[in-house]
Parts: sequence; C-alpha cells; structure tokens
Amino acid sequence: MYKDKELIKEYCELLVKIGANIQKGQEVVIQASTEDSDFIELLVEECYKVGAKRVEVLWQNDALTILDYKYRDLEDLSHLKDYEKSKWEYYLKNLPVRIYIESSAPDSLSGIDNIKLASAGKTLRKEIRKYRDIMDDNYQWLIAAIPSKKWAKQVFPNLNEDDAYNALWEAILKVSRVENGKSIANWMQHDENLTKKSEILNSLKLVELQYKSSNGTDFKVELSPDIKWEGGGEYTKNNHVYYNPNIPSEEIFTSPLKGRCEGKVVATKPLSYQGQLIENFSITFKDGKVSEVHAEKGEELLKSMIKMDEGSSMLGECALIAYDSPINNTNLLFLSTLFDENASCHLALGAGFTNLYKDSDKLNNDEIYEKGINKSIIHVDFMIGSKDMDIIGKDLNGKTYQIFKNGNWAI
Repeated sequence: MYKDKELIKEYCELLVKIGANIQKGQEVVIQASTEDSDFIELLVEECYKVGAKRVEVLWQNDALTILDYKYRDLEDLSHLKDYEKSKWEYYLKNLPVRIYIESSAPDSLSGIDNIKLASAGKTLRKEIRKYRDIMDDNYQWLIAAIPSKKWAKQVFPNLNEDDAYNALWEAILKVSRVENGKSIANWMQHDENLTKKSEILNSLKLVELQYKSSNGTDFKVELSPDIKWEGGGEYTKNNHVYYNPNIPSEEIFTSPLKGRCEGKVVATKPLSYQGQLIENFSITFKDGKVSEVHAEKGEELLKSMIKMDEGSSMLGECALIAYDSPINNTNLLFLSTLFDENASCHLALGAGFTNLYKDSDKLNNDEIYEKGINKSIIHVDFMIGSKDMDIIGKDLNGKTYQIFKNGNWAI
C-alpha cells in the first residue's frame, strides 16, 4: 500500500462519492486484480459507509488468464456458461453500480495466441453485449486505477521497484486531483469547467471536424447536429443519478456520424489492448471505414481488432483534450489508456455513445443506432493529439471555427 494511507482513503472516497456516486441501497460490483486486495478492502468499506446494500468483488489474475488461454479450448473460452448467464440476468434486473479498478501492466497478457484471444473475445463480447445494450445508460459505472509494481517499473524503469510503485501512486493521485481535504471540491470544480466547455461546443452546432498535424495526420470526420458534446459527469436514464465514469478525465467528447470520415491519423502514444502493446501506428480511413493500418509493433493485433465486427472498423468517438493537460504535463507515458487518452486528443474505434443523441431518453438503442451512432462490440481509444495539432470545425451554414491551435483549445 502507498505510504500515505489517509490519502488513499480520500481517493476511495472520491471514487465512491463522486465517481460512482453510490446511492443508499444500491448493489455494487467491483472488478479488480487479486494483487489489489489491500486497496479493495478500503474501497469496499467506503461503499458500505455510503449505504451500499451489497458489494461483490470479481477477482482477476493475469497469470491465471494466461493459463486459461493456454489450456482451454477455443469453444470453451468463447461462450458464457449457464451460471454466468444467470449472473448477467441478475445484473440486468438489479442494475448494480460497476467499478473497474485497473492495475495490470500494459503487456500483462503478452504471449497469448492473438488469434485465439481475438476469436474468443469476438464471440464472448457479442453474448455479453446483449445484456449491456439493455443496461446501457441505466446504471452508474466507473473506471479508475491503482499501480501494480510491474506496471510502475515500466513507467519508471530507472527506479527500484518500491520507489517506482510510490512514484506511480503519486502521479495517479495528482492527476486525479486528490489532495488532503480538498479532493471532492477539486473534482467538482474541474467537472464544472468541463461542462462549460461542452456547452460552448454544443452551441456551435458543428457538422465537421478537420484535423492536421505535421506528423502526417490529415483527417476529416462528419458530425450530426443532433448529437451533443459532453465532458465530465453524466446522468443515468432511469433514476437520474449524476456520476463521473472516468477518474481521471480531461476530455470533451462526442460520437461522429457512422461511416463518415476520410484520411489518415497517426497515433502519438502506444495503445495497450487486451494486455498487449501496439506501438508507432497509423490508421487510414476511406469511405468511413479503416482501409489501411501500419504498426511497428502489434500490427496483427491491430488488424484483428478492426475485424471484430462490422462496426469495429468505424469510429465511435472523437475526444478533444488540450495538449497542455495535467496528465501530459507530468511528462509521463502511463502506458494505460485511462491516463494516456486524457493526455491529448483521441479517437475511438467501435461503439458510439447512445446517450449523446438528443432524444436518447425517448428512444431505444436500435432506434438511436439508425440515427448514425456506430454499433460494435468494442470501443478502443487511441491517442492522436500533438503539440502542433490544428482542428477546424464547420457548422451547418459552412462557417468555420478554430477549435484547436497548436495542440490547445482556441475557443
């Protein structure tokens, strides 16, 4: 555990009260590594202190996952078992709050057969998606992180294991705005700032964004004036609970029109996908779909990702983050999408956000997908922001706006 236990307790309080915003009587499901048991004990207690009815912890272990993929056959890996289906039915009925605590090293599953991993994941995700589509936007969820020693050593290779671990804790707490006695107030102020920026973008009624960087990014994407921009927290549909699904978060994001983009984007940070790294890669779009990918490392994994289903080769998200962001200003490569995606602008392949459509509370997901939101079993963020990125927006009348200049906000 980190040296300052009181600060860790305050982090738990932030995650429970502001991130997940657990309400009295709600059930909670936490997904975490077996290595995180000390922290999870504090987190579970905080859940109960705010009135959680029941807290279930789903333990994971990377070494056991590797053994699963080594020894279990593809058919067995690819489908939910009856007891797992029953559990999803229970979640569907009771809508527990879900908290995901990430701590694995970015290459924690390296060595697994990529074809087997992709094939099993493709089928299994489709089965789970049936439940998730119905649950979508009706429950609170949160993704946050704590360090593992293996992950910390990769972020701080020149430090010994213990020092690297403490250094990564310090970085996570800093960018999450955790400060003795001020964490919740800090986050509420930050959330307010993100909301104000979203309101400015929504007022412009943009229908197109054009991205350009000297690294080769030259890209255009179309937007719908009926889809809003959002940043910070959001509300559940069913009981209108306000929560913050990502801590930390610096993004203002929207979902573009399905299959309406052209050009090339160059990634500016590595992508950790399914426990493996994809590095120094670019993606080219033609007629709204990925037409070409290149990567110095992990190219086959990237190719398998865009073949998961029909929607996996199309965009589901455009997110704007200033290059001069708190996360980027640490000068750290976190090797974690949760952090690195919030360091600068990113895009996401796969599923769009149904809750961003203007009448989402009156429509079911299938009706919203017909409005131009991409549907997929994946949603994978990758970073494209750079210090010289320019982004021009265009509205319904053809008027243009400088949204980003030299990597930072221009509005």
